[in-house]
Amino acid sequence: MTSNISIPNDRSYTDDHEWVAIAPGEPLPDHPVRVGITSIAVDSLGELVFVELPEVGATITVGESCGEVESTKTVSELFPPVSGRVTVVNTAVVEDPGLITADPYIEGWLFAVQPTDSAELHTAAVYADKNGVEA
Repeated sequence: MTSNISIPNDRSYTDDHEWVAIAPGEPLPDHPVRVGITSIAVDSLGELVFVELPEVGATITVGESCGEVESTKTVSELFPPVSGRVTVVNTAVVEDPGLITADPYIEGWLFAVQPTDSAELHTAAVYADKNGVEA
């Protein structure tokens, strides 16, 4: 399945296999940013069958679980790459978790957050290198 691994350069990544739509090196924006899981996470999880996301209006914090994704193999907690208030949830992925598997970066985004702080974020190249794949 590793042929589906892609790591776009236009966003930042965490060690927990989440991405955030903030260009590497950019400051936290004053608008909500989308969050999702990477193709590496999707590849290791396999077919996703259930997604639990934070509610709109919830405050999420870096380092604290804010939801989970469940596959036919395992359950994996979501750790947000940024702290802040959830502004939008992608209900399409809740209804059809396969969207995440098919397109984790565009159609399969999870939720949007008005960021107030961030985890240690990596460029695509650093994230790829840490995971032994080509960026």
